[in-house]
Amino acid sequence: MAPTAQNRKVFLIVTTLLVGMCSIIYELLISTASSYFLGNSIKQFSLIIGIYMAFMGVGSYLSKWIKKDLIYHFVLVEIILGLIGAFSVPLTYLYFLYAEFEGFNLFVFLIISLIGTLTGLEVPLITRILESDYSLKDNISNILTFDYLGALIATVAFPFFLVPFVGIYKSSLFFGLLNIVVGLVTYFYFRNEIEHSKKRRRLMTVVIASLVAIIVFCIATSVSFLERWNTGIFKNPVIYSTQSAYQDITLTDNDREFRMYLNGAIQFSSRDEYRYHEALVHIPMMQLKNKKNILLLGGGEGLAAREILKHDIGKLEIVDLDPKITELSKKMPMIRELNKDALLSEKVTIYNEDAFTFLLKSEKQYDMIISDLPDPSNESLARLYSNAFYHLVLARLKPDGLFITQATSPELTSKAFWCIDQTIKEAGFSYTYPFNVNVPSFGNWGFVMAAHRPVSIEFDESIPTLFLEKDLIDHMFYFPKDRRVPEVISNNLDQPILLEYYLEHWRDLNYEPK
Repeated sequence: MAPTAQNRKVFLIVTTLLVGMCSIIYELLISTASSYFLGNSIKQFSLIIGIYMAFMGVGSYLSKWIKKDLIYHFVLVEIILGLIGAFSVPLTYLYFLYAEFEGFNLFVFLIISLIGTLTGLEVPLITRILESDYSLKDNISNILTFDYLGALIATVAFPFFLVPFVGIYKSSLFFGLLNIVVGLVTYFYFRNEIEHSKKRRRLMTVVIASLVAIIVFCIATSVSFLERWNTGIFKNPVIYSTQSAYQDITLTDNDREFRMYLNGAIQFSSRDEYRYHEALVHIPMMQLKNKKNILLLGGGEGLAAREILKHDIGKLEIVDLDPKITELSKKMPMIRELNKDALLSEKVTIYNEDAFTFLLKSEKQYDMIISDLPDPSNESLARLYSNAFYHLVLARLKPDGLFITQATSPELTSKAFWCIDQTIKEAGFSYTYPFNVNVPSFGNWGFVMAAHRPVSIEFDESIPTLFLEKDLIDHMFYFPKDRRVPEVISNNLDQPILLEYYLEHWRDLNYEPK
């Protein structure tokens, strides 16, 4: 018995809601994966959205050539779309593992083009299926309303649920499965209206069942796949991996060291992190007389805090966006041993907030502000190295206070390093003191210290260090001819040129950024 017109309408509207969710999720998943691997999320999202929309137009145009068996063709579209959508992220992961940057964008564009074309076929087919029951204006308004509603649900669910709790790998499999299930249910719901033989019907049933089984198997084995993928990417055994609301967090370990990675970028190695953190903390703090209030931006793993607490300070406030990082660093034994339980000190207060927002809201004045933030590998991070950000730092710093920031590698990302120095100057700091140190895990690494007053660099022998010593200080402030200031412009919120400087260098050198 064929469904009534009203039942057909309700069924297809619900179907439209679901497929609208799926197609937007694929777009967001692919854009996010591409941004993880290549950085520059504005560029990745812009290109992928543009290509997706363009090929939706292609799909809509091609739909006019489908003149009969509309329901059957809609089911086919859902099955193919579900298959491609389900494996869009797994294939992207595999491609990056074995080919890295070579042709990566073209591969991603091919996937999103196919998804866009198939998505463009959906709405015209559903509209035409209902054209014998309802007027065109009613069809269009109903179908588009629920298609857009599905897109809204997807865009809300993506950042607040899917990324932090499911992860982008499994999300693509789940929504691909949903697409195929929609096709399967549609097929059986309208089976009496589909014109084909019993043999063709059996074949369709077998194909759908097989695809569902494959995707369910991939979901079930996703943990082992990601473990093998992580091992391939990180080279050392992965001992911990999780996805927070903000980033992928991975720890690797071998006999010599353990490392923390955020979105695949190294944050520290236990083998030599002390070189980095001693330079970041002690160079400025040894020049500071009043150490009552210290603000640390980033550094949620507690390693900079460990060095800060070697000084006679009053209070240390740490602002780190991701609560999973600070909780992990307070609970995991190997990190606690490395940071000497610095995050558990009664002198330490932790705020899990965005550094920019924290400075914007704060009315406190600090004797020292230390910026230990990740490299400017995307727009969200590049704004934390902008003229506007440094204006906020300046407003929160006491007149005789000091500011220091990690500033990428003056060797591998030379323009980015000197861009940060230039931006700090233009933000209003009277004096800047760029310096560098060799950290084997990162290479040559740079820092910029800034103040309103001239600073005479001194060394305090009473502070225990593993690396830093008086005879080393002068060398740290020296830059060879080929590492001195190139022609750069400052980094602004409106024009994040720092991101271009940064990505240009580490992509060309196939470098593993911090």
